[in-house]
Amino acid sequence: MAITRLVWILSLVSLFTDISSEMLYPVLPLYLQSIGYSFAFIGILEGVAEAVAGLSKGFFGRWSDQLGKRLPFVQIGYALSAVSRPLLVVWTHPFGIFTSRTADRLGKGIRTAARDALLALEATPATRATVFGFHRSMDTLGAVVGPLLAFGFLYFYPGEYFWLFVLAFVPGLISVGCTLLISEKNSEKKSHPKIPSFFSSLSYIVKANSEYKRIVFGLLLFALFNSSDMFLLLRAKELGATDTGVIQLYILFNLSYALLAWPVGGIADRLGKKKVAIAGFATFAGVYVIMALIPDSRLVWLPFVLYGGFYACTEGISKAWISDITPGHELGAALGTFTALQSVVMLLASTMAGAIWQFYGSWAALLLSALAGMIVAIYFTLIQLCTSS
Repeated sequence: MAITRLVWILSLVSLFTDISSEMLYPVLPLYLQSIGYSFAFIGILEGVAEAVAGLSKGFFGRWSDQLGKRLPFVQIGYALSAVSRPLLVVWTHPFGIFTSRTADRLGKGIRTAARDALLALEATPATRATVFGFHRSMDTLGAVVGPLLAFGFLYFYPGEYFWLFVLAFVPGLISVGCTLLISEKNSEKKSHPKIPSFFSSLSYIVKANSEYKRIVFGLLLFALFNSSDMFLLLRAKELGATDTGVIQLYILFNLSYALLAWPVGGIADRLGKKKVAIAGFATFAGVYVIMALIPDSRLVWLPFVLYGGFYACTEGISKAWISDITPGHELGAALGTFTALQSVVMLLASTMAGAIWQFYGSWAALLLSALAGMIVAIYFTLIQLCTSS
């Protein structure tokens, strides 16, 4: 059976963690503004926090390989995030806000590669996309439930951010409790494990096999033009969607992703991960063309549904694909290095998209991303890989 007890527990951990984080993510800028912080401060805060999360994934993934243990990184990472979120309303000094928010994202960096390695090792090449797809479905379901809980709470208790943060601590605590139910199988470790240097983990891509490099090159090329999802929401607003409508589109996208990720993972295991990923990149291109050319907001819900399909075809499946061509004792480094580089490149993508949007208009930024999606789909269609799985 593909969905084992371990996969269920890790998926529930991600579900409750995402409920907790997504209860706060949409209202975090509003809260920070309410206590006197500027847009510039919020931008710097999020940039630093996401950079820490991205760069640390490779380091902690490599460290988990060295130790031959994944579970401690999973438990510490989820616990750090859960504890740090309520501190945002307790420690409101700028240093406190920076420390709390960065600790939350550092927790993500600590746990991500180790968790993905546990999922990959629990599956086989014939079931990996199904396993990662199921995990992404549960994780993204939290991104539907979390905002609904937050906006429901604020509807009845407007401006009560303190109690919202306290309430969000509950699902975070449940997720930490679930990690205590996990037992880890013995795995290979080095006789004298050393703590890697922070940036040495990125050297993995130099020594990795050629197939890993070809796959990761294509995925990173795509990431360079895959800017923040916030730009699609801004475009919807530009087309005339109301504030409430934008929130509904965000929930619709996450719901589409949550419902499609698991079945699409099963399809990828049967038809091949490469084929489904190519379909995902082509879908991305179609979404961005529609968003660039659509005249008003009446049909804007359609690209957001399709956008959930794009994520279902690429997000978990890319990790399953990389896992198929990576030795088990290197999974932490392989997955961590990929996600670290992806985070950095996507930060550049958002910066570039913002500049193009500012000087040439939304249509130029969106059509450039669409073109990149088609180029990457063609790239993966043409390149030869040892496995097409």
